[in-house]
Amino acid sequence: MAPAPTPASSRHCLVTGGAGFVGSHLVGLLLARGDRVTVVDDLSTGRRANLPASHERLRFIEADLREALHALGKGEVFDEIYHLAAAVGVKLVIADPIRAIETNIEQAAALLRFAIDRPTARGPAPTLITSSSEVYGKGLRSPFREDDDVVYGPTTVSRWSYACAKAIDEHLALAYHSQYSLPAVVVRLFNTVGPRQAGEYGMVLPRFVAAAIEGRPIEVYGDGSQSRCFCDVRDVAPALPRLLGDAACHGRVFNIGAETPITIRRLAETVIETLGSRSPIVHVDYAQAYGSGFEDLAARRPDLTRVREAIGFTPAITLEQTIRDLASSLGATAPLAGSPR
Repeated sequence: MAPAPTPASSRHCLVTGGAGFVGSHLVGLLLARGDRVTVVDDLSTGRRANLPASHERLRFIEADLREALHALGKGEVFDEIYHLAAAVGVKLVIADPIRAIETNIEQAAALLRFAIDRPTARGPAPTLITSSSEVYGKGLRSPFREDDDVVYGPTTVSRWSYACAKAIDEHLALAYHSQYSLPAVVVRLFNTVGPRQAGEYGMVLPRFVAAAIEGRPIEVYGDGSQSRCFCDVRDVAPALPRLLGDAACHGRVFNIGAETPITIRRLAETVIETLGSRSPIVHVDYAQAYGSGFEDLAARRPDLTRVREAIGFTPAITLEQTIRDLASSLGATAPLAGSPR
């Protein structure tokens, strides 16, 4: 017997970047709870296919965010705003740093001004800004805590421009909270993975999974000893409305991710084992992958104390399950290339 449909609420949400990887999962949750949702996405990295082809409570606007906000009618007011639009991925940032910097700072600034200019009857709409673990820069200690100091590399290394731009976004959001009482929440996402994630912008897990499916060599950059903590998007996305809906979280910054580290070499091995692939693992120098002067962190691990205390956040989906589901979303329905028959 099918579950009864969720009754529509009067809440209207704006999700920027809603056709992207994390954004589309969030949109699905908001629709499931009965909200009306407006998505603005220029599809530069998102995919229209990530969203329902049609839904009576979903409106999709394909446009640059700044232009879309300007074009929305004066009577257009939102009860919640989620800002996920961004230029993401190490390869994209290094290949086109100007676009990445301008997109990440200018769109966040335009969105925050919009939130103040279009208040609801109760005041400015609660607004969530997605940031990144990259904000921690080189990291002075591990695990990373939200109030840690940060250290970046020189401005001559474009790799750090993304971290600086996202840090500016955070400063803006917190300044709007302080000066204009905007109910703002900042979340720093740590290596979010799962179905619908694409690997063409440097995302490591979908890149590994796609290679394993096709039987191609899995390329591990550097010696593979660098470690990360991977958290499934289906654990991450539900935390966003919970944080935004709690007034005690407004004006604060939260890490969201998993706490169990895995080396990138071991990640490649886990992908091979989970999918039954025979792909070999090859090591590629950072200079070959990203150009000379690239710096990587030996470890990136979040302290989740704050988000756990705020909303009881605890990731539940295993890495192996994420790998299987990501493979399925990439079309691995038959035996993998080079795997035993």
